[in-house]
Amino acid sequence: MRKSRLLLVLAAICTAHPSWAQERIPSLCNAIATDGPRVIAASFGDPLSRDTVRIHYLTHATFLIETPGGLVAATDFTGLAGMADVLPDIVTMNNAHISHYATRPDPRIRYVLKGWPQNGRPAAYNLDLDEMLVRNVTTDRRPRLGEASGDEANSIFIFEVAGLCIGLSHLHIIPTEADFAAIGRLDVVMVPVDDGVTLRITDAAAVVRRLQARVVIPMHWFSDASRDAFINDLADDYQVLRLDQPDIVLSRGTLPSRPTIMVLQPAFLE
Repeated sequence: MRKSRLLLVLAAICTAHPSWAQERIPSLCNAIATDGPRVIAASFGDPLSRDTVRIHYLTHATFLIETPGGLVAATDFTGLAGMADVLPDIVTMNNAHISHYATRPDPRIRYVLKGWPQNGRPAAYNLDLDEMLVRNVTTDRRPRLGEASGDEANSIFIFEVAGLCIGLSHLHIIPTEADFAAIGRLDVVMVPVDDGVTLRITDAAAVVRRLQARVVIPMHWFSDASRDAFINDLADDYQVLRLDQPDIVLSRGTLPSRPTIMVLQPAFLE
């Protein structure tokens, strides 16, 4: 039995940084569709309009999520963003492998959210930073050749920003019914497609279908073969855009009417 989650609310009561102290557009945690995908690309740090969010695929399972006010979140943060001097305001981490956390994150990072238990209690976050709300749903970690450990050692992190729900995780097991209920419907989901270290391809595809996201971004692949096998599994129901870029700018108004897999090319910041 999974231990009951204890809510450890991180209160962002501190004085907000003036560069990103903007009001968050409420998220509906569901998709608002348009006639077709409109891909907007702009480099990290370029100005964003109020109702948009930029997602930059940095590497492996690390994405930078940037708001119009300049708030930057980094997922599965390992400590590096590239040559550019970029310091995220908030980082999330999972402890499945060293490629998903930093042992010594920069002490200037204001919020470091560890997705595994702290002081014997499962991780539980509900962090409101005005433009962005970050919450988590814990999941079990699976030893590579064993069954689920029951340790709630990882987290699905969900970012509510620009009216969108964006979520991802280094998933080892299929979420439970209670997990799916806690996650809700995602607009954008980043999903691991390595076909073994995390979920098998068929299971990853089943999770994506259940979440009903309009935009699916594959991540955490070790070969084009596993990534393309995942795409092929969903090809009958999802359109596919292979983008020669690491960035995409999204808003509620630019979500595609048909679920779409957007293949980004990871790149460190220069």
